Amino acid sequence: MDDLDQRLIAKLRHDARAPVADLAKALGVSRGTITNRMARLQRDGVITGYTLRLRPDATPDEIRAWTSLAVEGNQHRVIRALLGEPGVAALHDTNGRWDLLAELRVGSLAELSATLERIRGIEGVSASETSVHLRTLRG
Repeated sequence: MDDLDQRLIAKLRHDARAPVADLAKALGVSRGTITNRMARLQRDGVITGYTLRLRPDATPDEIRAWTSLAVEGNQHRVIRALLGEPGVAALHDTNGRWDLLAELRVGSLAELSATLERIRGIEGVSASETSVHLRTLRG
């Protein structure tokens, strides 16, 4: 990836729905260049998709929590299982005491409980600690 790719990705991080013409103008290149770059970045797996981000208060009834997980054995198998779990909104590899950090988003406390039960039942998950998100102080 060169400087133009990096600048294009930065623009897309800010607004993934930005029109190609606007991106081209902002980056000082042609629309064709932007179209080709985006296609190559997608084909090469650098860009794996485009997503929707909501304001934190847009879903006021949603329960958010973070679960720190210790893994024994095959971490890749645990990761595959977690990525298939509907309550897991994001999954992060970490260092320190915990091996993985899962961001959970569910609709109710009962759903959170069921999600945690399924996660704790995954073979290889040896310990977990969950913190419920109460409010965002700075985002």
